[in-house]
Amino acid sequence: MQEKFKVAQPWLTLLARLTLGGVLIVAGALKVGNLQKSAMAVRAYEILPIWLANFFGYALPWVEIGIGALLIIGVAVKIMGSLGALIMFGFIIAIAQAWARGLSIDCGCFGGGGTIDPEDTKYLSTILRDIGFLALGVFLYFYPKGRFALDK
Repeated sequence: MQEKFKVAQPWLTLLARLTLGGVLIVAGALKVGNLQKSAMAVRAYEILPIWLANFFGYALPWVEIGIGALLIIGVAVKIMGSLGALIMFGFIIAIAQAWARGLSIDCGCFGGGGTIDPEDTKYLSTILRDIGFLALGVFLYFYPKGRFALDK
């Protein structure tokens, strides 16, 4: 069993890199075209002061694209996997607190965001999805060596 994992692990690392990296690039790219809407989505969580929420709204898409790109090409995989997991953890906490406080917002994960009809919220499925992405980041922390990476 352990021998099979040793053979499969570099390919699993590649798959994790491409999946987490791809999701981060797509999420960032969908937000980067409208940074004002991205800032509005962060403000809708009502956690941060407005100036800090705006900063995160403008900076986060670029950070997501950067981490995603480095994961795709396989540079600093352990660090980028950790940062990807950390971002997902932050998203999980933010979404969970919005749900617990009864806010009716779209997560803004792939653009959009802001207040929505309470029937349109998808907190549980969003949290479960982000737990999966967090797990990919954790996997990359522990198993950063994979196929077709620039890291050697």
